[in-house]
This record gives sequence, structure tokens and C-alpha cells, in this order.
Amino acid sequence: MYTYNRIRDLREDADKTQAEIAKYLNVGTTTYRRWETGEREIPLHIIIKLAKKYKVSLDYIAGLTNNPNTNYTKIKNNININNGTANMK
Repeated sequence: MYTYNRIRDLREDADKTQAEIAKYLNVGTTTYRRWETGEREIPLHIIIKLAKKYKVSLDYIAGLTNNPNTNYTKIKNNININNGTANMK
């Protein structure tokens, strides 16, 4: 089991529902709920999309730092997501 408390906290801070975020990510609400509760591991390309949406670093989502903006401004425009594949520009 994985723990993704930060994505729940970020969603709640943005006053969004699981259904709204699931729609943004083009996945079902059940799939998103399973990611948020840790029942399923979140694919990297989804974590990148969430980091871009909430304007936080991947390290912050992963719980490696308590600073939500670590390195985000340096990489935010250098990541391209296309059909589930993340590429650096």
C-alpha cells in the first residue's frame, strides 16, 4: 500500500472533488480514489500532471520535502506529457 496524503491535501486545499480531479486527469473517479487512498500506485505521468496543476514539486508530492515549490519553477516548462509518456524538452 502506498500513501499519498499530499495529493488529497492539495485537492482539498484547492476545493476540488475527487471526481473533478479524475476528470482533469481523464481517469475514472474510482481509479483516482484508489490512487489517493494508496490502494494503487500512481503512474509517474499522472504525478507530473498533478504537480503542474497544483504548482508544486514532485518531491513535495512524494513527501521528500515540506517546501511545495522546490525546483518547480526550474522544471515546470521543461516537461511534456503525451499519451502517458513524460519527456523533457
